[in-house]
Formats: sequence, structure tokens, C-alpha cells
Amino acid sequence: MEHHSDSSTTLQRSDEEMRVRRDLSVLYRLIAHFRMTDLIDTHISARVPGHEEHFLINRYGVIFERMTPDDLVKVDIDGTCVESGNEEKTRINAAGFTIHSAIHEARHDVGCVVHTHTADGIAVACQKEGLLPISQHALRYYNRIGYHPYEGIALDLDERKRLVRNLGQHSAMILRNHGLLVTGASVAEAFVNIHFLERACQAQVRAMSCSSDLVFPPPEVCERTARQFERPGGPAYCERAFRAAQQLLPGWSA
Repeated sequence: MEHHSDSSTTLQRSDEEMRVRRDLSVLYRLIAHFRMTDLIDTHISARVPGHEEHFLINRYGVIFERMTPDDLVKVDIDGTCVESGNEEKTRINAAGFTIHSAIHEARHDVGCVVHTHTADGIAVACQKEGLLPISQHALRYYNRIGYHPYEGIALDLDERKRLVRNLGQHSAMILRNHGLLVTGASVAEAFVNIHFLERACQAQVRAMSCSSDLVFPPPEVCERTARQFERPGGPAYCERAFRAAQQLLPGWSA
């Protein structure tokens, strides 16, 4: 399940790209900090500013806790590395490429994509009802989440069109029997989305493990709450939350 991308150009990185590289490597480390990793599998990608057809994704084999800006491989939609480097430094995961390239190609409003395989995320992905509107965290995604049926390991590029169709214009999607996927206009927004979607799944798994009936808020309250989360100050909140979380990482100042 490895894809060896070809090298085609020399190293050229703008200040904007370096900022995104730094933020993306921080996000990888935060995913590790919050225990949302799956060894070297699962992926986070970010679009390269000024080059909409290029995105950054992790070099396959680097543990998330140690991800650095230079461990991110810049590829195009076809999976070709657009920077010089030896085979080991440009190795990416084929399944990760399939999922992330699909969204970056179709959704130009998306700056970052996060995909995880957490125990609670997979547990909810295995439940027929999907994400239940039983917690405030879950109501963030009320009628605002897609579902993609499991088709096996994502190696078939033809699956990309179905991934895009099932995500629609949502910022979150549950991959049935597989895990979670979120998007964001920025790295910070994607971090907030995966954090709260994961928390919603954790709450659901714990609530369903109790021997008591669940309480569901009325649909009008669910919709009202979802709209409250769409407040105009959302991007600023995401940035503040991301920078605050960054302080949890040793050696990474906000």
C-alpha cells in the first residue's frame, strides 16, 4: 500500500507554504497528543497556498509524534511529487493519497483534510444509526455530516468520485466500518472539526454502554444548536483553539 511518487522540480517553498507546513506538522503532533493515531496509517493533508493543484501529505513511515515540516511531501492530484528528493523521502501511502486527492481536487474551499481510525470513531462508523444527536458536540454536525459505505482499502482511484459525492458540501464524513474524516478551510478549522467529532463519538460510545435509555433533544433544538455553531466568529475561534492546543507540545510555541 505504498506509492513512490516521482520527483520533477527542485525545492522551492514560499513563506506561505512554510507556514502551512509548520501548522500541518503541529496538527500531526496534536493528533498524536490526543491519541488519535493508528501507527503510521491515517493521514492529514493541506493545500499549498498559491498552487491549488498541490497538497502536502505525510511521508510514509514517520511517526506522528515526530512529524516536522520537512517530513511533508508535496504532490499533485496525480500523486506525483513536485519536489526533488530520493525515493525514501517522497514515499506516501497509496490509500491516503486516494482519499485526500479526491477531496482536494473536488472541493476548492477545503484547505485541510484529516482522516482518523480511532476506536470510538470506528465504533460509531459501525453503528447503523451513525452519529446520534445526543450531545452538544454531536449537534455541531446535525444534518451536516456525510456517510460513505465501506469498499475495502482505498486503493481504487475510481472510489474518489463516490467519496466526493457522499461528502457533498459537508465538513465531516463517517467512513462506514473505517473511521472519521473532516475538512477545514484552514489547518486550525480542521483540527477543531476532528477534535469535536472524535469527542462526540466518545460520548456516544460511553452513553450507549450504560443500561439506560438515551435522551434526544427535539429536532428544532438540534437545528438551532447546529446553526449556533455556524456563527460568523467561527474561524477566529478555530485559530485561537489551535494556537492554545499547540502549547501542549514540547518545543512548539504558539
